[in-house]
Amino acid sequence: MSVRFVTRNIHAYLDYPVAIALMTLPFLLGLGQSNPLALWLSVVTGVAAFVLTVLTDHHLGIWRVLPYKFHLAVDLLVGVTFLAAPSLFGFSGVDAVFYWLNGAAVVAVISLSTPEEGVTA
Repeated sequence: MSVRFVTRNIHAYLDYPVAIALMTLPFLLGLGQSNPLALWLSVVTGVAAFVLTVLTDHHLGIWRVLPYKFHLAVDLLVGVTFLAAPSLFGFSGVDAVFYWLNGAAVVAVISLSTPEEGVTA
C-alpha cells in the first residue's frame, strides 16, 4: 500500500481552484503589509499556474502541449520558492504564513503524487 494517492486526475481537479485562490486570496487577506511583493508574487504565480494548467497534458487541459511531468516539476519549484520567499524577501506576519502554508501544501501534494508510468487520462 502506497501513501502516494494523488493521481493525475486528482491533481488536475486541484489545479484550477488553486490558481484562482493564488490570484484572489492575497487581496482578501490583505497581503503585502511586510513587502508589496507578498501580494504580487502570489497573483503572478496564480496567473502562471492557470496558464500551465490550460497547457498541461491531463484531462482538464485545454491545449495539451506540456507533459504532466513538466507540470509537476514547475509545481515543485513553486512550492520550494514559496517556502523560501519569507526569508528571501523579508515577509513577516500573515505574508510569511501564507507563503509557508502554500509552499508546504504544494510540496506535500507533489510528494503524494503517484508515479507517471501506467497512468491514463
